[in-house]
Amino acid sequence: MQDQIEPLSVTLTDLRPSQWLQEIKSVGETYGFFEPLGKAHNAVFVEKGDTLLVSFETLPAIQALTDIARLVACELVKVRDGSCLTVISNRDTWFRDGEVYGFFDQLTDDGFFEDFDKVVFYGAGPCGYAACAFSVACPGATVIALEPQATLDPRLTEWDDRFVEMRKLDFTSRYGFAPDMLEASDSAYVVYDPQERLDAMHAALFERTGVARFRARHFGGGMQAHFMQMGALSDLVHQAADGDLTPASFAQLYRKRRQHVPYIKKLIAVVEKAERPYAVEAVCAYLVNSFGAPRYRRKLNNLRAAREAEQTPKAAEA
Repeated sequence: MQDQIEPLSVTLTDLRPSQWLQEIKSVGETYGFFEPLGKAHNAVFVEKGDTLLVSFETLPAIQALTDIARLVACELVKVRDGSCLTVISNRDTWFRDGEVYGFFDQLTDDGFFEDFDKVVFYGAGPCGYAACAFSVACPGATVIALEPQATLDPRLTEWDDRFVEMRKLDFTSRYGFAPDMLEASDSAYVVYDPQERLDAMHAALFERTGVARFRARHFGGGMQAHFMQMGALSDLVHQAADGDLTPASFAQLYRKRRQHVPYIKKLIAVVEKAERPYAVEAVCAYLVNSFGAPRYRRKLNNLRAAREAEQTPKAAEA
């Protein structure tokens, strides 16, 4: 088998989604399999090693995350030469589709997962929900989910008004309530931003034996993109797979945010909203001194000028 899968290097800027799927289909048929799952989902399997990463991804996210539209799963397993099974949805569907249920039923019946030494389920957001929900098809698997929803069943999560139009989906039947589906897993890890109230409320529903929760403060939405840009996503997933993800090791990975400009800009906005001018000046100074950032240099000069103006009358009075 080739060391690199060249067709996964195609870009969605060059190909329409339907053309891109044709390329992925060619890869699957060459290195494993490709299976359409109804109108909105497809599954592609690439066999390369004894560890299997089962991921859930959407076409819009694949397009947005990188200029080169590789599946996230194939990027994550590349370092360790593992196999990947990716279920791709055309949009955010939370994978609530009978064709997807039947696909995982068949994998279980065929003993597909038994051919691997280790199986890891991974996803983010709606895909994180799916990673948790469908992990029950492989008892003993490891699961890692970034900012997942537990369910969109309004009887349980009517407080989440972000996805009201998706409440028509059935979250009460098979593979429904994601936290319950983790009972058969060997270990599960949920990463969320405690500052995002609705995400934190979903994360609280995952509090149970065998599930470790990690806080990524101020990341907000798009957590997967942040970890990828920081160069920490692969280590995060591999540490989870090895059972080595601990509060201490997560903190070490999370420290990379200090060199992640989007995070620092987000932090400036947070402390500004909290009306903490000295903190704004300190974070702004760090951004300017570390990365240049001309626009923020002007902002820093204005902040310093305002502080000096505020202190001058006080000095005169003294």
